[in-house]
Amino acid sequence: MNRAFPALLCCAMALSLGSVAAADKPLKAIGVSVGDLANPFFVAIGKGAEETAKKINPAAKVTTVSSKYDLNTQVGQIENFIANKVDIILVNAVDPKGIAPVLAKAKAAGIVVMAVDVGAEGADATVMSDNVMAGTESCRFISKKLGGKGNVVIVNGPPVTAVIDRVKGCKAEFAKTPGIKVLSDNQDAKGSRDGGMDVMSNLLTANPKIDAIFAINDPSAIGAELAVKQAKRTDVKVVASVDGAPDAEAALKDKASLFAVTTAQNPYKMSSEAVKIGYGLMNGRKPAQKVTMLPTPPITKENVATYQGWVKN
Repeated sequence: MNRAFPALLCCAMALSLGSVAAADKPLKAIGVSVGDLANPFFVAIGKGAEETAKKINPAAKVTTVSSKYDLNTQVGQIENFIANKVDIILVNAVDPKGIAPVLAKAKAAGIVVMAVDVGAEGADATVMSDNVMAGTESCRFISKKLGGKGNVVIVNGPPVTAVIDRVKGCKAEFAKTPGIKVLSDNQDAKGSRDGGMDVMSNLLTANPKIDAIFAINDPSAIGAELAVKQAKRTDVKVVASVDGAPDAEAALKDKASLFAVTTAQNPYKMSSEAVKIGYGLMNGRKPAQKVTMLPTPPITKENVATYQGWVKN
């Protein structure tokens, strides 16, 4: 018998066990809770999460659900994700502070929690757009288009960090131009087309002269423009927004549309990055920074022809 054989066998077993120990944990399931799946932005978040997870493990299961901007609904969804023992939760928080207790419960269960698009207290890491930049760029465009003078309204949205930051960036930009007067900044259109129509209809009734509109996302901006057209108002010259959604692309390409600028997010990339970072955290790899910010460049009628949309990079 070769006396070296037992030693070689032990060595081989040790190497094998070492490889198993060093291997990444498998990604089996991800739960995604977003604001409203009626909005294409959130559909793209779900798609980005699913396709990225499948690249890591083709058998991975990704469940995307809509909270309809209701905290109790979102808490229940996360409770279900915990019960189903998902590996990662991606949460587009309805209430950044109110969601904290259930996120703490998820983390106690060994689940990685990634905040997407908006901040969430207690999340392991966050991937979001630079929302201050988004509001700043859109409202800088308005100021230039109006020549530094005019009446504007801000069609606001749900009080989440992304929306708050967009409005913050917008108002800071308007504050640089004394000739710009903000007539309204606190009407919540719920981030939807119908909400945009309703809020804008009321603002048009209350204000005889409005030169420009900044809406916190594309659906509410498109709804606001519809309200202007239905009211046959000719005073409104500019509609500005945030998202870079397909509907906004179409509006920018329409010469008859008042839609003039949207600062582009990339929801697909946002959730894709969140899955990659979350998978790294599952396996002990911390990201270089806790908050990853994606830029939001302005897309206008002048450059929309070269805009690539919500691409998968």
